Amino acid sequence: MTQKQGGSTQVNIITISDLSKAIIHKLGVNKQEAQRIAGFILDIFGYEDRVIDNVLDLEDRQLFYILEEEGMITSGREVTILYNGREWLTHYWQLKRNSIIKYAKNGKKRIKNEEFCKNSDMNLSSCSNIYNSLSKEVWNSRKINRKKPICYFLSTKIF
Repeated sequence: MTQKQGGSTQVNIITISDLSKAIIHKLGVNKQEAQRIAGFILDIFGYEDRVIDNVLDLEDRQLFYILEEEGMITSGREVTILYNGREWLTHYWQLKRNSIIKYAKNGKKRIKNEEFCKNSDMNLSSCSNIYNSLSKEVWNSRKINRKKPICYFLSTKIF
């Protein structure tokens, strides 16, 4: 992606440093985790802005959905007409370079729940005990009995 500035063309190159800073600011993870995620993302995209969805597995796609929600990547579709007249639908992901650079430079760090409780009028014990204050009837009313998990990575029993 290029931008014209004063007659010259400037290329917005996303580095691991830029992407990891944006991830820190938008997701609130530590620096080491952000660099690992940034390296992984840039390995998938390579030198391109766009990558076809077929190259992702389930866990990778979940990460892409999170990054899309935070405004760092976007998804899209492209329809191609085949020789026999049928349509072929291709899903892809695209880096939002300008947003990533903006978040890297002046993004605000996401406040985690504990930090929110410390900075707000509520004390930490009331935040952490909110679930303990619910009655057993409330928990049982929301309980879903399933023999098989919805997703294979949700195999642990939550309730």
